[in-house]
Amino acid sequence: MQLQRAERADLAKQLIASLDEPDQATDGDVETAWRMEVERRIEKIDRGAAKFESWNVVRHRIAAGLRTTRQ
Repeated sequence: MQLQRAERADLAKQLIASLDEPDQATDGDVETAWRMEVERRIEKIDRGAAKFESWNVVRHRIAAGLRTTRQ
């Protein structure tokens, strides 16, 4: 509180920005996991082992799950 108003504002901005900065270790782990999952799914499609459903079927299943959850 002993800092000038502009200095406090700058400090507050820096503190908030530091919260928004991604955690490099965590982000890297997440990106690696997603990349592996995408590769696994592409491989499954290439092998002909993937099961596809229309968006309409998936949308109805999601809606039914949400109705069940809300009850």
